[in-house]
This record gives sequence, structure tokens and C-alpha cells, in this order.
Amino acid sequence: MAHLILFDNETREHLLPLTYTRPVGELRIGILTIREKWERVMNCPVSFLTQDYLTEKFEMDYGEENFLVNGSLLPTAQMVRLIEQLDFNEAILLDGELLATKLTGKQIEKLIKDEDFGDLSGFEAGETEILKLRGVYDIFHLNKAALEADFQLLTAGRTSQPLSDSNRLIGPADRLFIEEGATIECATINTQNGPVYIGRNALVMEGSLIRGGLAMGEGSVLKMGARIYGPTTLGPKCKVGGEVNNVVFQANSNKSHEGYLGNSAIGQWCNIGADTNCSNLKNTYEEVKLWNYPAERFLKTGHQFCGLVLGDHTKVGINTMFNTGTVVGVAANIFGTGFPRNFVPSFAWGGASGFSTYRTSKTFDMMERVMARRGQELSVQDRLILLRIYEDTAKYRRWESSK
Repeated sequence: MAHLILFDNETREHLLPLTYTRPVGELRIGILTIREKWERVMNCPVSFLTQDYLTEKFEMDYGEENFLVNGSLLPTAQMVRLIEQLDFNEAILLDGELLATKLTGKQIEKLIKDEDFGDLSGFEAGETEILKLRGVYDIFHLNKAALEADFQLLTAGRTSQPLSDSNRLIGPADRLFIEEGATIECATINTQNGPVYIGRNALVMEGSLIRGGLAMGEGSVLKMGARIYGPTTLGPKCKVGGEVNNVVFQANSNKSHEGYLGNSAIGQWCNIGADTNCSNLKNTYEEVKLWNYPAERFLKTGHQFCGLVLGDHTKVGINTMFNTGTVVGVAANIFGTGFPRNFVPSFAWGGASGFSTYRTSKTFDMMERVMARRGQELSVQDRLILLRIYEDTAKYRRWESSK
């Protein structure tokens, strides 16, 4: 059996802070994570070649036949066919960037040891259909295409659970798919602009207004009166209410109450307090700039709509206001009146009036309480990853050096 290894390259830096805690291939876009997509289309085990501090949690597995695929690359029918046709030592390139290659087990062992494993014969992807993440904003800007592809992948040849008569469906019925155990009552669902996928044991409460595309992961919840504009994704066990437009929630994150959130990417174990609002369009209608970690400055995104990026385990207090194009790192705690800055480092505690450092001992205590509510534990591996992130992001917490 062939093995598929999703590798991280320099694109990983452009997807921070979400890739501080996971390989690029573990990012969710559409319905599935990138890893889950490749597992289904290639029908083989998928593992990771990633940062050293992530390898204990995200291991690499290989055999005699191995496809190395760029972790930021989403499968398309044309790309899958190209990869399946690769011979050993052949490589697919995009403007010189490696997209995929095929290696033997011995070559993988040399790669692990950082030894020369031989030359590759590369060819450009040319006119091949390519769907690839280049910046963190692509997680929501490419969500429409990814959601459409995942919907076809997951529902082909299958029959949806019925929609009860208490609901109102607008648009094609075959663009709605309901998994077993899902509950939907007294909701309005519009499938004219995109498919709606309701995952296993998900709950859509009364009065919800859904305008596809929408993906709800297993056990996710839409609160009463939620207003959802697509393309939006709720990862597994997310709870969402208020008004949401083109947002991707990775997993186990909450925005349960009123407030607007648009064109945003939210990590795992985040909580956004009641009446928190985020601007996704500048008053001047100019192109939005976003904090870029490799450049360590704000760069143009090429997009007019860009809201909020939250790293894993970040918590946001009630009535928080975020400016257009705000990036908040891992394990931050944001609260208080006024607009916090457009870039908030990991492990920051505070808001517009100033920040201090959220010490790891207190952060871990909070994480344990949060995860215990859902029957999960903060593992030793997770603690070590977070300690490494704490060290690597210290340079952004400039108030520490000023004391």
C-alpha cells in the first residue's frame, strides 16, 4: 500500500498563527481537513513531515511507495490523476515550488536524516486545476470551492436524512444533506447559492436562518435565531449564534451569542464573548492589510473583505470590537473597551488599554477547565507544543523587554 505524506514548506509561515499548533495539512477548509480530503481521494494512510516540535504529536509514517504532497495543496480531480501517475523521482512543480513527488522508503529515510536522496525530474503543473493555500486569508476566501468539492465527495451515491416539515427549504433539495442523528426544526435553509451539509449529531435550533454554503461538523450547534451566510464552516463541536458571514471555525470553538463576524478564520478551543463584533470592510473600501509573520509587518492581502484571525485557545471577552484585518495569536485573552491593536501576539492578556503576558501556568489551568467540559484532556504533547510557541513568540511581546 502506498503512503501519502503531507509536507510543510515556507507556506506554513504565511498560515500562522493557525499553524503554530498543527501542520498545514491539519487545517480545516470546506467540510474536511486537508488530511481528511487526501485520505479519501487517495484511499491510503496520510501522515506529516512538519516542524520538529510538532512531530511527536503529528508523526510521519512511510513505506516502500510514498507520495510527498505539499500540505497547502487541496486535492482536485486533475491533480489527483497527475499524482497517481507519478513515477519514482518525478515531481510536480508550480512556478518552481514542489507540489508533489514520489519516493522510495530508503529515500524517505535519507530525507529524514537530511542526506542527499537523489535528483528529481520536475515538470510544471501547467494548466492543471490547482487549489492551494498561500495566506491565512485563503482559508475563508477559498472556502466556497473547498466546501463544494467536499460536499460532492461526501454525499455522492448517498441518501440524506429527511428534513422535517417544520422547516422551510428554498432551493434544490439535492443541495441539502443531513447526516444521521442531526436535529433541525423551524429553520429556514436556502441552497440556491451553495450546498448545506449538516453533520452527524449536529443541532440547528429554532429560528435559524441559513444561506448556503454551510458545513456543520459532527456535534456542532447553531443557536436560536442564528443568521448564517455562506460559505461558512463550523468544525466539529462548534457552537455559533448571532450573524456570521464566510467564516471557518476549525473545531471546539464557540461564538454562541449576538455579534457580527465575517470573512474570518477561527482556530480550535476559542471562545468569542457576547456582542463581540468584527469589521471585515474598511470605511475607505481599500484593500485590507494583514499581519504577516515572515515579513513581521502588515502586508496587502489583495482582498477588500478580511476580518479576524484567531489562534487556538484564544478567548475574547464580551463587547469586544475588532478592526478590519486583525490577527490574534495562540492562547491570548482579549477584553476591555475600545479596539485592540490589529496584531495581538500569542499569550497576550489585555486589550486596547494595554497588554501583559498570560503566563503558561495560568494558561494551562484555563485550558484544562475548558477541555474537561468536553471530556478531553490537555496532553503532555500539547503542553510541550504550547511551551515552544510561548518561547518562539516572545519577541512579539515587546512589553516584556521594556520592563
